[in-house]
Amino acid sequence: MERVAKISVVVPVYYGEHTLKELTQRVIATCKTLGADHELILVNDASPDASWEVIKQLHREDPKVRGINFSRNFGQHYAISAGLAAATGDWVVVMDCDLQDVPEAIPDLLKKAQEGFDVVLAKREQRQDGFFKKFFSRMFYSFLSYLSGARYDASVANFGIYHKEVIASINALPEKNRFFPSMVKWVGYKQTAIGVPHAKREEGTSSYTLKKLFNLSLDIILSYSDKPLRLTIKLGLIITVLASLFACVQLYKWYQGEIEVLGYTSLILSLWFLSGIIILILGVVGLYIGKIFENVKDRPTYIVKERL
Repeated sequence: MERVAKISVVVPVYYGEHTLKELTQRVIATCKTLGADHELILVNDASPDASWEVIKQLHREDPKVRGINFSRNFGQHYAISAGLAAATGDWVVVMDCDLQDVPEAIPDLLKKAQEGFDVVLAKREQRQDGFFKKFFSRMFYSFLSYLSGARYDASVANFGIYHKEVIASINALPEKNRFFPSMVKWVGYKQTAIGVPHAKREEGTSSYTLKKLFNLSLDIILSYSDKPLRLTIKLGLIITVLASLFACVQLYKWYQGEIEVLGYTSLILSLWFLSGIIILILGVVGLYIGKIFENVKDRPTYIVKERL
């Protein structure tokens, strides 16, 4: 394996009070085996527990542990963005703080990257999650793949190693709505994935509820795809064709003398149906206008309260 000058490890932190110490020890021990300079950037996403106090203690014990503390909860992918902006390594590793991403897999990711890849993603083998979480995760990524137009693998999350040029390209993206996997896909470069072990969650449960997943997927789709608008056009064309066929049939029946009085029921049903379609389309357009409004305000993507 070629020697690397410096490795940065970026970790978004939320409810990491009981895992950060072990995570830090394992990450630093792994980086030392690579013989490279290293830094560990822990980004506290305004976690309600004592995560920031633990980060400050870890920084006092080892200055290579850097800390970023948000003014409020902005979300995992915004925390990743803050860590990427602060990273100075030739290679940047992104991983979660719950110890399900195994730090000991970093050398394997780096070795694969040195074969000529700019991005090496970690594919979770024998995923150690419950049935419902895996099921909803597959549903989420299938839904996201269909509407966003990009293929997402449910076994791949944020864990991976990224060349500094990839990180620079991601940092240069101006959009306010951040979703790290989508940004990695969009910037391109030479990418691959390898299988890595996946550990059981030692503490707590995932903070991603079904509602949060739905809201996240909606934000991603509106930010990275215009497919919903295209689907509304297709829907409108389908309704127009069906309505035209129905009108032709009714005109033919009227011409043959089969219809003497137009049906009240069909009139009311068609009125309500078309009204619902119109409201649906206006709602989709309104969501896109809302996203434009958010970006026009040009507020900061996140606010850092304190840095170590």
